[in-house]
Amino acid sequence: MSLKNQPPAQAATTANANAQWGGRFAGGPSDIMQAINASISFDKALWKQDIAGSLAHAAMLAHVGIISREDEAAIRKGLTEIGAEIAAGNFAFSEALEDIHMNIEARLSERIGEAGKRLHTARSRNDQVATDFRLWVRDAIDGLDQQVASLMRALAERAREHAADPMPGFTHLQTAQPVTFGHHLMAYVEMLARDRGRLADTRRRLNECPLGSAALAGTSFPIDRKMTASLLHFDRPTANSLDAVSDRDFALEYLSALSIMAMHLSRMAEEIVIWCSSPFSFIRLSDAFTTGSSIMPQKRNPDAAELVRAKTGRINGSLIGLLTVMKGLPLAYAKDMQEDKEPVFAATDAAALCLAACDGMVRDMTANTQQMRALAGSGYSTATDIADWLVRVLKVPFRTAHHVTGRLVARAEAQNIGLADLTLAEMQAEEPGITQDIYSVLTVDASIASRTSEGGTAGSNVLAQATRWLDTLADHPTTAEG
Repeated sequence: MSLKNQPPAQAATTANANAQWGGRFAGGPSDIMQAINASISFDKALWKQDIAGSLAHAAMLAHVGIISREDEAAIRKGLTEIGAEIAAGNFAFSEALEDIHMNIEARLSERIGEAGKRLHTARSRNDQVATDFRLWVRDAIDGLDQQVASLMRALAERAREHAADPMPGFTHLQTAQPVTFGHHLMAYVEMLARDRGRLADTRRRLNECPLGSAALAGTSFPIDRKMTASLLHFDRPTANSLDAVSDRDFALEYLSALSIMAMHLSRMAEEIVIWCSSPFSFIRLSDAFTTGSSIMPQKRNPDAAELVRAKTGRINGSLIGLLTVMKGLPLAYAKDMQEDKEPVFAATDAAALCLAACDGMVRDMTANTQQMRALAGSGYSTATDIADWLVRVLKVPFRTAHHVTGRLVARAEAQNIGLADLTLAEMQAEEPGITQDIYSVLTVDASIASRTSEGGTAGSNVLAQATRWLDTLADHPTTAEG
């Protein structure tokens, strides 16, 4: 049937048929099929990686004699010009061409003719997208790693500033023992250091090059996979062509690392929300990171922190979504795997924004050290110091000391006074060996200063740890460089 005799819808889709497919699919996809099949709306984000991979592939093809040096030069020139077009916003992306790979390849053939059609020799979109995606995730890791390092520096700088300033330490969000504000901030430095480690581990494992695996079985052409791997700064080629085109572990591991990091940032954000609340008033954020109320003029809402807390759900959802996509797929490639990129892109954007917001809030916040000090001794927070004194001075078994201390807390509670306000006679009524010296351990400062064990909250410890981390971060600012 001629085109002019076809129904309008069919004629339209036939006219838009993807020329890259060749003769077998001359009828063209339906509008619905085209809409569900096309990925250019999101995978155009891979354009830099796609051009880099194609440049490396062309250089290798010329090196081993599969294409001529003249064709390779034309391809290199054409791809460079296409990159400039895209960067300038002058590239017309076509949904009919489905994805970034075929959009760039078609444009290349338009620009340089037959030479452009030789580029796809000895590769498939399957190994091409696997390579592009690994390159993109690797770049994303390097960018996020710098942000994590910046946040760690911000926390360590504030910790050094407040190394000896007391605040209440909590368990179950109940006052437990005095700690320092610097010690509390340094806990997040340790968490973020583990996040950097997970990102670095992910980067090391993903740094194998799938290019040359072709559709699933490799290729009969005499390619040099080590060369393309080297040109793209991979450590080595992937070892199995089936695994290479079907593996998305690197994306899952990356999302897993982001999910754990997002959980850490959410915990930090939750504490910022609590610390900003009037009953605590431990810190104050400026207008840069808060908003007002439409009805209550006195309000200063920590919206930046609340949104960091909320975006954890988006990042976790990306991980669960991709796990679900991959869980039932047989080897090798399946179109389901087109759903891998949007969750990774979305999670990366959310993680980058959360890191920037947390970095900004840490640098912006003003600590109310007087309020923190006033509450550091509340809730009988130095009770453990009494128990420790009984063990250390009177050689009382700890469990016995615990019971004695509990009875002293009960006495103080009954009178609505602090432990330091109990008389020596009242203390000796519970343990006759207690002397006046016990009062020396009941102050907040004495309690904090005594916690000199490795990793403890003593101000000298915190100062040393903050300084160590700042020196480390100055020497090794990013995973890639470190």
